[in-house]
Amino acid sequence: MQFARPVKKNSVVPIVPMIDILFILLIFFIVSTNFKRPRHQMQITLPTAKDLPTETVMAEMSVLAIDGSGNLALEGAAIPEGLLDSYLEAWRKINPQRTLEVEADEKAPFGKMVEVWGALTRVGIKVMPTRAKVSSAAPAP
Repeated sequence: MQFARPVKKNSVVPIVPMIDILFILLIFFIVSTNFKRPRHQMQITLPTAKDLPTETVMAEMSVLAIDGSGNLALEGAAIPEGLLDSYLEAWRKINPQRTLEVEADEKAPFGKMVEVWGALTRVGIKVMPTRAKVSSAAPAP
């Protein structure tokens, strides 16, 4: 007895239509590409910090310091509790052109910081950004 064998079909990928699509895509990308044109650039030499006079770079600054326990000092002189506004008024009259920088310990009470910023706002003194002194000891785990 003879059984009918199924006819094997050759599975061929039609490569010619793929090549046609490849060429169409290639033509599309070539036509739609914007080529950059060379721009004319001006040769300039920028000044560096060493070219500027020192007086214009360095400005005199005063420091309002807050330690870890909330004590205040303006230019190294301790400020008694409750007299911050009067000290800042006197400082502003003596040094109208000088800028003030607030320097705080990392353990300074937040309430004291708010009090200092409020006093500076009431007196009308613009300050430089605040710096915080971070202790060098390693933090406890």
